[in-house]
Amino acid sequence: MRSFYLYIYINFNFFYLRLQQFRHSDQHVWRAAFCSCGTEGDPVWMGSISKAHSHVKELLSNAPVESVVRVTGTVSPRPLGQENPKMPTGDIEVKAETAEILNSCKKLPFEIKDFIKKSEALRMQYRYLDLRSSRLQSNLRLRSRVVMRMREYLCNLHGFVDVETPTLFKRTPGGAREFLVPSREAGKFYSLPQSPQQFKQLLMVGGLDRYFQVARCYRDEGSRPDRQPEFTQIDIEMSFVDQAGIQRLIEGLLQYSWPEERGSIMTPFPSMTYEEALAEYGTDKPDTRFGMKIMDISDVLRGSNIHFVQSALSYPHGSIRAICIPQGVRYLTNKDLESLKESAKSQFNQEIMEIIRRPDGSLKSLLTKFLGEKERSELIQALNMQEDDVVLLAAGEHKQVCSALGALRLLSADLLEAAGLALRDPTAFHFLWVVDFPLFLPKAENPTELESAHHPFTAPHPSDASLLYSDPTKVRSQHYDLVLNGNEVGGGSIRIHSAEQQRFVLEKVLKEDSEVLSHLIEALEFGAPPHGGIALGLDRLISLIVDAPSIRDVIAFPKSFRGRDLMGNAPDYVTSEELEPYHIQVSWPLEEKEAKKN
Repeated sequence: MRSFYLYIYINFNFFYLRLQQFRHSDQHVWRAAFCSCGTEGDPVWMGSISKAHSHVKELLSNAPVESVVRVTGTVSPRPLGQENPKMPTGDIEVKAETAEILNSCKKLPFEIKDFIKKSEALRMQYRYLDLRSSRLQSNLRLRSRVVMRMREYLCNLHGFVDVETPTLFKRTPGGAREFLVPSREAGKFYSLPQSPQQFKQLLMVGGLDRYFQVARCYRDEGSRPDRQPEFTQIDIEMSFVDQAGIQRLIEGLLQYSWPEERGSIMTPFPSMTYEEALAEYGTDKPDTRFGMKIMDISDVLRGSNIHFVQSALSYPHGSIRAICIPQGVRYLTNKDLESLKESAKSQFNQEIMEIIRRPDGSLKSLLTKFLGEKERSELIQALNMQEDDVVLLAAGEHKQVCSALGALRLLSADLLEAAGLALRDPTAFHFLWVVDFPLFLPKAENPTELESAHHPFTAPHPSDASLLYSDPTKVRSQHYDLVLNGNEVGGGSIRIHSAEQQRFVLEKVLKEDSEVLSHLIEALEFGAPPHGGIALGLDRLISLIVDAPSIRDVIAFPKSFRGRDLMGNAPDYVTSEELEPYHIQVSWPLEEKEAKKN
């Protein structure tokens, strides 16, 4: 027999319904369910359809799945013993009297069931159908509740003002590539802002000392599972605040808005410096749900006669480090170990040496013939090696070694879990503040030049302020990141509020044209208060809360991996006539010209 879920809303005694087919092998009556407005998908069962209303049964039998119908009936208690305590509406049922098809559904491109696998391209093309799935419905409703609670916390409890800032602005020096929007003035373009950074600082100058916004932001860069060309962030700025004040505010915000069904989160969140994160985890966004920390074994091997060890330690920033993979012999194959070493070689140009501890306590490695009994014992003790553990060892420049081992740590965890060893609790939420970032980093394309590690408006650490003018490479910043389970979910800083210091950073350190930011620098000259802020990546945060594989699963209408809207086929071509007011002509590659002709 077939039965149906009935959706949408209830209006007096009329039920507006959408049908979804499912089967009950042990039932021989027609039943249906509707979701009334506000129940968020909680079904109400329809009672048996009597012979007097057999036309209702016939109509529902012939209605295509996912059609919209209107049913007139009576809501009444379920018969004694037929209640369903697992359903919020399990105590009532609907006795149907009439039914009418309001809009029938044509053949679906895919079944709307969570357990039916669909290609992401097909889901994106028919996003309005994919949105009917219980998973996406649940994700978007949870997102809405979290945002509402955040608004309550900031506005009602802490006096923040919700301010909308422009999305048509001008190019910002540094940072990600921005989308350009043509104007009717020849050669002049708007930019879509990467964030409301300048505007929120100007609001502080304007005396709105507590600002927030659910802000739409734009970056013209390739999509990744945790990136979109357009995204949403919870944007916050405060005057007369320090780093600790921002951190306590955000901890309270997350605790207040955290979904009850995901358990509770404990505050304050632990904190770690950038240097500590890099040394122990090989990344500035550590996943602290499991161990396997990077260990410094330079002193253990310093007295050895191993050539590559001595060569590495002879450099100013050379070190010998390792990670210990628990039960690696049992859970990892030789192919797995080779793939780990190849990954380090291809991504970081880093050679990896493996060491295995046998069941008898001895070590198996190409290194062992160069190590005495004392050095072997010290190595086992330093790494806390147990039977069947595998150690991956790297020697070289400190940052390169740590980065390579940090990547291998995460890859090893994936392999161990795929083989059946539980390392990371998927229901656990480990927050972490990472602080004391460098203010500037060498440019990848030209290491003799510097770029901002965060953005050019970040203030130097008070203890390092004097170094800004003598040795900017050694200056720490007042920049802080919030990390959740190895993912950056927020970042912010205390800002430069001195016009003189801001101009020095732009012109002398970053070699940027300060005229592009003359409006901001001038504003700082009019008594700008000390201020700071943060932005939380809403899409990424919600995807982690619901354990979604991609942020696209928590956005109603996301872009594809390549940044396209497959449903509306955007971006799309425009005619030369439409481009004319913007003084733009498109120069087509030959192959595209031919494609357009066809």
